Amino acid sequence: MKLVDSIVSQTESLVSIRRDLHAHPELCFKEVRTAQTVANLLTQWGIEIHQGLGTTGVVGVIKSGTSKRAIGLRADMDALPLQEGNTFAHASRHPGHMHACGHDGHTAMLLAAAQHLAQHRNFDGTVYLLFQPAEEGGGGAREMIKDGLFERFPMQAVFGMHNWPGLEVGQFALSPGAVMASSNEFRITIKGKGSHAALPHNGIDPVLIAAQLVQAFQGIITRNKKPVDAGVISVTMIHAGQATNVIPDSCELRGTVRTFSTAVLDMIEARMRKLSEHLCAAHEAQCEFHFNRNYPPTINHTSETHFVQEVIRDMFGADRLQAQEPTMGAEDFSFMLQEVPGAYFFIGNGDGVHREIGHGAGPCMLHNPSYDFNDQLLPLGGSLWVNLVEQWFASK
Repeated sequence: MKLVDSIVSQTESLVSIRRDLHAHPELCFKEVRTAQTVANLLTQWGIEIHQGLGTTGVVGVIKSGTSKRAIGLRADMDALPLQEGNTFAHASRHPGHMHACGHDGHTAMLLAAAQHLAQHRNFDGTVYLLFQPAEEGGGGAREMIKDGLFERFPMQAVFGMHNWPGLEVGQFALSPGAVMASSNEFRITIKGKGSHAALPHNGIDPVLIAAQLVQAFQGIITRNKKPVDAGVISVTMIHAGQATNVIPDSCELRGTVRTFSTAVLDMIEARMRKLSEHLCAAHEAQCEFHFNRNYPPTINHTSETHFVQEVIRDMFGADRLQAQEPTMGAEDFSFMLQEVPGAYFFIGNGDGVHREIGHGAGPCMLHNPSYDFNDQLLPLGGSLWVNLVEQWFASK
């Protein structure tokens, strides 16, 4: 491995920063302490800062030389509304809040790179350090863009990195094209006519219609979509009724839709709407159909992806890079990739053995009460950011 010596020597300090962030998790758009910690450190290292983008976002600016070219590096800062199951010393001090996705580690890795880049400035151009709020459902990337992120800080490329449990430490996964799915939610209210359960002919049963819809939706996946195109419809909530002997007036269905392409998503939404409205009409019920598109698919740009792959091979060896298997999880870095060419990639978080005694039961997977970021990644991720920056400016 070709790690950056100045970052390796700061590992103990980086671990302290990461664990402090882990102990003080903040939810989306409420990352006040986290953002201020980031801002204070960047200022301490002589880095120009801009605060308040997307509510609590922080942008650090490191300039070197005379080139007008610029690159962006992004880390997310928010935590999840989850009760932590770990009992180690840096476990969450905020009940019901937890860094269960590793955003504390992502922030620390980018801070590691920021300190080195500010001290050495071995590049010609501008590096924008994008510390983003509200990745976990709040669309913080979209909000930073709305606040003029790319107008105020124009850049030719943007990159994001996420830890990946199950992938060995020192391993990376990266591929061009769609690597994470779009995230979308639906809410369907079926309005029937309530009646006594013993006299169903006097009413219009919305539960019966809901049951038919749940099954009909799966026909969209198996019969309306090409088998080679990925798509998932999951009905995850059905709410109806208050008594066992009463057919309710209405029934509500909620769930999610995930796809890797907008074309497939357009088809699924249209088919779901038509099935819902027509099936309700066939039963003389009424339908209210709501479909919200939250995050678009995360699609890596080919040129930028190949560039990062070469950086990883050079630093860690070709055997440490593997194809990035697409996942139906979603990521709001997708909004940035819609605006600026770039790539999003995974760094292995290991199998969980890094956790101390008292880590809690269960696997060390994302969004799990016993998750913890692997501190071994801090010098690896920080060094990768530095090398990516220096080679990007040198290669263009």
